[in-house]
Amino acid sequence: MKTLYIIRHAKSSWSFDLPDIDRPLGVRGRRDVHKVGTYLSRTEPTPDMMITSNASRSLYTALIIADEWSYPEEEIKIAEELYHTDSRTILAFLATLGEANSVAIFSHNPALNELVNEFSKTYIDNLPTCGVCAVYLDIEDWADIKGEKGKVKFLISPKRMPLE
Repeated sequence: MKTLYIIRHAKSSWSFDLPDIDRPLGVRGRRDVHKVGTYLSRTEPTPDMMITSNASRSLYTALIIADEWSYPEEEIKIAEELYHTDSRTILAFLATLGEANSVAIFSHNPALNELVNEFSKTYIDNLPTCGVCAVYLDIEDWADIKGEKGKVKFLISPKRMPLE
């Protein structure tokens, strides 16, 4: 059994004239990522592996959540494959993972929304910024990852956080 945390980056800032990949987190994004990170640290065990796209907003989302989860920031893997991609590419990337039993990935829509819909019985239109979908995977090896092998454990967003 494996667990996958699909995490969309927090809300970015459009205040700066920067290339898309360099856009930082905005005020709302910084607030939301702490809220989501606190929730995850209280309800979920720290994952064995964290992987983020190389975009600034994804990396900083991963760093803040890593702090909340007590995950060592120097162990966060940066993967260019998770930036401007699609769900098939992400699934192929995940299939190459090693022994980790639980993995958190940080990336972007529309790819993450497509990925959530691969595993979910209920179609969603949009995985919101800083949204998290936790998926149980009935597999022993990441090479066997497929939509029908997964079951959504929960889907949260900063605006619709469960009561604590």
